[in-house]
Amino acid sequence: MGGGERSSSQYTIEMVKGSHEFAIEGYSLVKGIGVGEHLRSRKFMAGGYEWEIYFYPDGKIIETQGCHVSVFVALASHATDVRALFQLVLIDQTGRGRHKVNSHFNGNLPNGPFTLKRLGSKWGFKRYFDRTRLDNSRFLKNDSLKIHCTVGVVLSPTEFSRLNPIQVPESDLEAHFGVLLENEESSDVTFLVGGEKFYAHKIILAARSATFRSELFNGKVVKDAVNREIVVPDIEPEIFKALLHFIYRDTLVEDGELLVSRSELLSFESFPAKLLAAAEKYSLPRLKLMCESELCKHLSIDTVAFMMALADRCRATQLKSICLNFCAENHIVTPPSSGFFSISFSVLYIVNKMKEKSEVEDEEGREARGEEKGNDNLNEEHGFGGGFGGSIVVEEGLRDKGERRENDFLKK
Repeated sequence: MGGGERSSSQYTIEMVKGSHEFAIEGYSLVKGIGVGEHLRSRKFMAGGYEWEIYFYPDGKIIETQGCHVSVFVALASHATDVRALFQLVLIDQTGRGRHKVNSHFNGNLPNGPFTLKRLGSKWGFKRYFDRTRLDNSRFLKNDSLKIHCTVGVVLSPTEFSRLNPIQVPESDLEAHFGVLLENEESSDVTFLVGGEKFYAHKIILAARSATFRSELFNGKVVKDAVNREIVVPDIEPEIFKALLHFIYRDTLVEDGELLVSRSELLSFESFPAKLLAAAEKYSLPRLKLMCESELCKHLSIDTVAFMMALADRCRATQLKSICLNFCAENHIVTPPSSGFFSISFSVLYIVNKMKEKSEVEDEEGREARGEEKGNDNLNEEHGFGGGFGGSIVVEEGLRDKGERRENDFLKK
């Protein structure tokens, strides 16, 4: 051999893994949602890409005839030709460790890696587990299933170098602002509410609330305050405390304060109702939406009338819209004698929607029976279509006063 030059090179393929556990609580409630309908996990990261787990309680395709549940892993990033290996583990919840494992990493599954072509591309099993066996299996406990997924993304040296190995923690800004709220020494304004003092910072209040900004910098309230103390007479201490908690931390107070019984909820004096009113008064739209969201959790046939009245009072448009849809879907019309509202456009809107739906149903029924249109006018004399029986309650005294206005509205 001669003394020529020698060289060598190496091309290293790397695999970066990421894992996620997807819990399906209330499994029995999602059975029957339909073939092809799925539940979706929160997005998780693996190899610099986002992924999601799709769980199909009635199967992904019609060919399975709803006999199997399906599970797939989907690429949730805008990317092309992503190569990956996968592992799905259905957790044994008896504690004996007899999990159902399908994995490329231990040789359990052949033919990997797989290439996912684009956003939404999936890998998984159409016939993941027999539905009948699943109901009485070791994998179901307290109506809950747990699926653990691992994705291993295959990366070239160039792709691997682009990954940032430094993990940046979640922002703790709200924690720092929370400490600031508790620091009396740094405050520059004091509120006196129901005998209690609350210390705050004008610049933070002004940045978060247009109402505070107007009052603190453009109004007379600070000029008239003695020793920087501002008396707030129209709000209770616990509500004002929750208001400041949101302004500084951007979160609701602990859930315990928002949990009330049904009898307590049906009052404008309840904690959620007062906090919603305060959010409206102090121009805090995000807090307002958070309160509306919490109140929606208590929406029922018993509470919808109060919810609508509260939404009207606080100009809570999303809560009101959900109440209207709830009433229309459940064929409910709130009696004007309920004390929450007289006949209003809100209620008339529901009646109109129900009337339209009933007319369609009645027409379909007549066609099925081979009948012709006949005595519809008897039902439409007062502007309320037929087909509801006793579900609509209108007091005669109120009907006499408002009949013409109701009919005019319903004709629009």
